[in-house]
Amino acid sequence: MPIFNLGMFSVPDSNDYTALDFLTGGDKSAYVSAKDALQNSDIYATVNLISGDLATSRILAPTKRMQGMINNPSSMSNGHLFWKSVFLQLLLGGEAFVYRWRNRNGVDLRWEYLRPSQVNVFELEDGSSLIYNVSFDEKNVGVVQAIPQSEMLHFRLASRNGGKTGISPLSSLSPELDVKKANTRLTLTALKQAIVSPGILTIKKGGLLNEKQKAARSRQFMRQQESSNYGPVVLDDLEEYKPLEIKSDISALLSQTDWTSKQIAKVYNIPDSYLNGQGDQQSSLDQIKEMYTTSLNRYMEVILSELNNKLGGGFKSDLRPAIDPLGDNYAKQISSLVKDHAIDSGQATFVLKNAGYFPDDLPEYVGEITKGGEN
Repeated sequence: MPIFNLGMFSVPDSNDYTALDFLTGGDKSAYVSAKDALQNSDIYATVNLISGDLATSRILAPTKRMQGMINNPSSMSNGHLFWKSVFLQLLLGGEAFVYRWRNRNGVDLRWEYLRPSQVNVFELEDGSSLIYNVSFDEKNVGVVQAIPQSEMLHFRLASRNGGKTGISPLSSLSPELDVKKANTRLTLTALKQAIVSPGILTIKKGGLLNEKQKAARSRQFMRQQESSNYGPVVLDDLEEYKPLEIKSDISALLSQTDWTSKQIAKVYNIPDSYLNGQGDQQSSLDQIKEMYTTSLNRYMEVILSELNNKLGGGFKSDLRPAIDPLGDNYAKQISSLVKDHAIDSGQATFVLKNAGYFPDDLPEYVGEITKGGEN
């Protein structure tokens, strides 16, 4: 691939929020990997759920050759894991990169997923196009400069510079995650104190003790507890020990962190019941499912718009495999259409076969035989 020596400048915000930069105090000099971001359980549950369902959905290409590329874009992983990685990075960093390896005739041979840390985005001085400098992991390829945007699939979830680069949805959660960190430390401290709580050792007789004597008696008492593995402690009539009670309710303290998961669900536009199993108890299952399906469609449109822009158009999506994996709800809808006389039974069978609900070799229905011999 040739290296172009053109006048260009770096696109502002091209490296903003690549994964969870805001958790490092706003230091964007180093790339934070998705591995670090996924250490947060709420974030992992959210992005793993959405990316998995989006990868389970089908991207429908206009031609068989391009459909084969969509189904198996990489030679190093299967199609499901490839697209899940793309969606996962898109949800974490707000943008994802895929390089198109093509032959001399411009035919796609394979696609390669690129980490944001491998890519630098630049804009030509005349503002006519974007170009990319990419550091490939393959030693025989190395660093390739000035890759034209026609050879790069650049997916952006949201942008603040006209769609040139993307920003992370997690950037809005910086204060919430900082509070959760502090809350977690407070909770762990409270739990440790609840397990081994200090107490008061009272000397009932013998006069007042000075500070050194109090400290010495306290150390002696603690050694006695350790030697008995925190079992029963033997005291004489001159001493009385009362353990301190923890007034705060630990379960209430733990419940104070639930709102963080709701904030994360709100940022990703999914019902919080999908994340914590509770949510709005008044909402019906159909309403929750419809809200989640709408959110999946928003994210899928990000992929489709880029594919249609770079590959000539005609790409569509089918979310049914993700939201209705068994196809029972789809079959019920087709059955209701037959009852309403919108379609006949033959058309319903044809549609369900194409959807994979019925096998292709399903015998033809001939109807029931009545006593009069009529079908």
